[in-house]
Amino acid sequence: MENPKYGRILLKLSGEILAGDKGFGIDPKKASYLAKEVKSIFDLGIEIGLIIGAGNIFRGIQAAGKGMDRVTGDYLGMLATIMNAISVQDALEKVNCETRTLSAINISQVAEPYIRRRAIRHLEKGRIVIVSGGTGNPFFTTDSAASLRAKELGAEIVIKGTKVDGIYDKDPVQNSNAKKFDTITFSEVLKKDLRVMDLTAITLCKENKLPIHVLDINIPGNLKQLILGSKIGTQVIGK
Repeated sequence: MENPKYGRILLKLSGEILAGDKGFGIDPKKASYLAKEVKSIFDLGIEIGLIIGAGNIFRGIQAAGKGMDRVTGDYLGMLATIMNAISVQDALEKVNCETRTLSAINISQVAEPYIRRRAIRHLEKGRIVIVSGGTGNPFFTTDSAASLRAKELGAEIVIKGTKVDGIYDKDPVQNSNAKKFDTITFSEVLKKDLRVMDLTAITLCKENKLPIHVLDINIPGNLKQLILGSKIGTQVIGK
């Protein structure tokens, strides 16, 4: 009998992962892979909240740097998260996972409005809840949205699935001597200015004693092994 370490989680996926090898847009094969990874823990009885970034389609802050109004850019980014959410919902339903997409932006033709009580009810009924549209406000990233929704929905942990196998003291791609942390405190993350998540997200988790775990979602089975208690990636805990 497999005994999951957590009962309810918030899984934050980087939008770039959905692009696969293309580097841009949505790769249906990658969406299918991610759906199977999520299903592996869904079948354990885990209640799952899911948030997907928009880096594979649009980044408001980058558009602002090229002259677009920041608020306009951020709203376009929120719309991009909805596109990603619907894509992953389609892939999850193809592997028989009951799913609901909720949006902080009113777009009722494709997603339910995000209402906290409704989202919790879906989780209690055994549905995967994909939360899209960020927080519904400009100047907040999907990392911040993940921390906020995790706390609202009573998640025990925020799991961030990326293409890196944990948190390092420097960029491991550019530095062969980069040191990986197995665990690190929130204070150390802030002091060392490690880009695990943005400052708002880290601070929100720190103040609410909500742990963050970073892992490489591209390695099959990583997510399930983490849920079952294996030491994978890096956990951010404590003060």
